[in-house]
Amino acid sequence: MPDIDTILYSIAAFICALFVLEYGADKFIDHTAIIAKRTGIPQALIALLTAGAEWEELAVVIFCVVRGRPSLALGNVVGSAISNILGAFSLGLMFYRSHDEGTIFDKSAVRYTIAQMVVVLLAAVLLYFRGYLQLRVLGGVLVAAFIVYVGTIFWAITRGSLAAPEGSDSESDSERDSDGGSVGEEEYVDRPILGSRSYGTTNARDPRTIAGDDITSQHSSPLDCGNVQPRQSSTTRHGLLYHLSCLVLGFLALTISAYVLSHAATTLTDSLGISDAAFGIVVLSLATTLPEKLVATVSGIRGHAGIMVANTVGSNIFLLTLCLGVIWLSEDDTNSSHGSGSITGLELGIMVASAATMSLAVLLRRSLLRYLGCGMLIAYGGFITVELVFKGRS
Repeated sequence: MPDIDTILYSIAAFICALFVLEYGADKFIDHTAIIAKRTGIPQALIALLTAGAEWEELAVVIFCVVRGRPSLALGNVVGSAISNILGAFSLGLMFYRSHDEGTIFDKSAVRYTIAQMVVVLLAAVLLYFRGYLQLRVLGGVLVAAFIVYVGTIFWAITRGSLAAPEGSDSESDSERDSDGGSVGEEEYVDRPILGSRSYGTTNARDPRTIAGDDITSQHSSPLDCGNVQPRQSSTTRHGLLYHLSCLVLGFLALTISAYVLSHAATTLTDSLGISDAAFGIVVLSLATTLPEKLVATVSGIRGHAGIMVANTVGSNIFLLTLCLGVIWLSEDDTNSSHGSGSITGLELGIMVASAATMSLAVLLRRSLLRYLGCGMLIAYGGFITVELVFKGRS
């Protein structure tokens, strides 16, 4: 019989670790960007480090692997990729507000959803035929593919073909000083109209930065961004040592919370008799993608279709290249079947179908998107139910 005290303690630790995980991700990303800007690193590279990057997901994946539970990590990756589309992007479609009855997405959005479709198809094929492949080699290839992906976008930005992406998964709470004042002009790192944790106004007709400052242009594509007018400093800006300290604090919070989260997750799966893959797909992925759901919802309310696409596509490419590559790099003869054999054709089919649905969504007229969003969310609920009923037990 399960130990109720152990289960309750693990649930409490899981919830607390989620909050600390998001706090650590905020601190780590924000202060890395500020330090990079202070030290002369190109702004485009800063944006690539902060936009669509699931660093908290990567931390959870690493600690699940270290604890010898790669199937939990793999379930989290696949589940998060599905949740980002069916559970988050669908909310953006449902709450989207615009007077334009035509297609709300531009050609860039179509290109990026096609790129996501290619990555999802490739990942699904590799996962399906994993028993015949050298997983460590594939893991190295996926990590290399992520590096090439970042390098390609950086090259396009430096050539002026693309604007630097600014749909950060973490927002600028740490850009304010401890007294609630604004950051200095030089400290201000360009941010999206919308972030995932802090927002200014909800007036869709008058987009602003999180501090309430006007911006000068709208996003016209998933990677286009407005020219943010930096605020004048009302307080003395912090020195480099302060931001280094905050970066270390964020890294420690990210590391410790990921350890606690993975430990609580494994304890719950063992105590409740739930399979690692099912817990990762249903519970862990649902919890770690809450920021994406918030970003998509408020993006839809404000009418920023580009951010909805960029947030989803960037997150999924990060998950299915770097995070999946890290999992497979850890595979060996003792855990390869346990770690990779936990994902079935059902999950892979849902993942491909969700990516295909998103590719279709960017081609539809606005009047149809709300119904499609409702359908996607209902499908996600059905998928979660099927996972719990038919695959929940170990």
